[in-house]
Amino acid sequence: MNNSEENSVPIIISVGGSLIVPNAIDVEFLRTFKDIILKHIGNGKRFVIICGGGKTARHYQDAAREVKSLTADDLDWLGIHSTRLNGHLVRTIFHDHAHPEIVKNPHEDVRFRESILVAAGWKPGFSTDYDAILLARNLDAKKMVNLSNINYVYDKDPNKFDDAKPLRNITWQEFRKLIPSEWSPGLSSPFDPVASKLADEIKMEVAIINGKNLNELDNYLSDRDFTGTKITS
Repeated sequence: MNNSEENSVPIIISVGGSLIVPNAIDVEFLRTFKDIILKHIGNGKRFVIICGGGKTARHYQDAAREVKSLTADDLDWLGIHSTRLNGHLVRTIFHDHAHPEIVKNPHEDVRFRESILVAAGWKPGFSTDYDAILLARNLDAKKMVNLSNINYVYDKDPNKFDDAKPLRNITWQEFRKLIPSEWSPGLSSPFDPVASKLADEIKMEVAIINGKNLNELDNYLSDRDFTGTKITS
């Protein structure tokens, strides 16, 4: 594969909602994120950006719970629509470079000529991690960045164990031994177990990077050493 062919295949970037809306909308994060993505678009790269729901989802879910007992589907739909609102925000800031429609179904026959495609949540019972991997399979993408709030994947929960060790490189087989085998809403895991299984099957490379230090995203996209964890088959 030559450089032009490699650059034409999009890189998936999953942006945790807590980065976009940690409480109020983080304008500085969006500004820095935009600058980095535009820099790499200038170098010929293309991106699919999928957004989480963040505090927007939590605020709606908490408010609804105070008024009425909700089903799991009700809660999921509030979260999904929050991802779509955040997706519209991101598509708007990349207006001149982004496909005009937000992808809501990762199985869609998506064809886009623009440098950026924005995606959001699909339907209840599926995390945005899983949606992202489904999109990657659909678009033949082989690299994904998961921007979250952790610096590394650890060999055990660093919140519970002082001797937890950061893992810079790990295989999917090794990673899947560290996490639960099933996904559930609110699960605390660096990456969704169901998404991890599919990522392993399609030989996806996923970089876990702390979105609060976007220089590391720039380093990864520039093929430099970066602070974070790379998961490969």
